Amino acid sequence: MELARTLALVAATVTCGLSAGLFYAYSCSVMPALAGAGDRTFVEVMQRINVAILNGWFFLGFVGALLTTAVAVALHLPAEGHRALGPSAAALVLYGAVIGVTRAVNIPLNDALAAAGEPSLIADPAAVRARFEARWVRFNLLRTLLSTGALACLVWALVLNGRG
Repeated sequence: MELARTLALVAATVTCGLSAGLFYAYSCSVMPALAGAGDRTFVEVMQRINVAILNGWFFLGFVGALLTTAVAVALHLPAEGHRALGPSAAALVLYGAVIGVTRAVNIPLNDALAAAGEPSLIADPAAVRARFEARWVRFNLLRTLLSTGALACLVWALVLNGRG
């Protein structure tokens, strides 16, 4: 059973790290780079990214982090003698918030951007961008912070798990 607990924590840590890294990359490179692009280019690139990201590799990290963290928490129940339960549960709450923010804010913004249509046919790409960019960037930063917090909790859970 100890091997299963450890493997679940490792899987949770890796998948959460993948997601945290993705959100971090958007926060520190993708969105700052696009900030200098023209409105039509911004809309077109974000529309393309939002389609391209929906793939198995993305889901492996994004959904995998939630599932593997939930498994790690479940395997550490009851808490007696399992010091990793607290930080694992905290990671699950933090990563659950990432999923919540994504579903409540970022996905609807992505959907609205897609609904704007073909970028070359948008009459006012500046208005489309204005409805999307600032809010999406703010909430992506929140996802970055939450997922990084979850990752830190999982690393701590691994340390505690190793101390038995």
